[in-house]
Amino acid sequence: MKNTDDLLKINNLYLNYGSIAAVNGINLYLKKGEIVTLVGTNGSGKSSLLKGIMNIEKTTGNIYFKNEDISNLATEKIVSKGISIIPEGHLIFSSMTVWENLQLGLYQGTKDKEITLNKIYDYFPILEKRKDQKAGTLSGGEQQMLSIGRALLAGPELLLVDEPSLGLAPQIVQDIFEILKRLNEDGFTILLAEQNVKKALEISDRAYILKTGKITKKGNADEILAESDFMNLYLN
Repeated sequence: MKNTDDLLKINNLYLNYGSIAAVNGINLYLKKGEIVTLVGTNGSGKSSLLKGIMNIEKTTGNIYFKNEDISNLATEKIVSKGISIIPEGHLIFSSMTVWENLQLGLYQGTKDKEITLNKIYDYFPILEKRKDQKAGTLSGGEQQMLSIGRALLAGPELLLVDEPSLGLAPQIVQDIFEILKRLNEDGFTILLAEQNVKKALEISDRAYILKTGKITKKGNADEILAESDFMNLYLN
């Protein structure tokens, strides 16, 4: 049964790669305005779940966004409904300029967009300075900012963010998490998949701990963070 208060609701979701169940009967929800983190090691199903929501990978089960079943919609249609994904590895078009990469976001997503290119430059001043530079010459942190900026320009209500800290220096990781917190304060709902457990939980409202495609624990992020053995819950 759908909950009319939920922005995103997932019921009994499965995603298989051959005989391997990457997502194994997951149920979860997000309220508008939340940051919810998916916690788990490599192979736990975090990234697969995000790809399943976007229908990048085929699933069985039900995915509701604003009370509409989007389970079988094409990915571009899901984007137009108001969901954007920031994929693992900050995928950008290396041979295109920063400005050209950002323009791609403007051609996607919802028609009634409240976010503008100037707002992206407000979030990420370095992107305005680098706007004529080839995206492939940016640092890893700058590429992640570009990936986030492009996703924002599609005008989403819900951001799916996959491993944003992967491969980045500690100070850049801190900057990225501060950006995610600011985006949430500005009204974006965020579903975050992240291996940097402590950083992720510190900015989150709730969390789901995944292991081999199943949710093994869920609850308020601050309560999970306060548990003395939460790393064991995460790793074992």
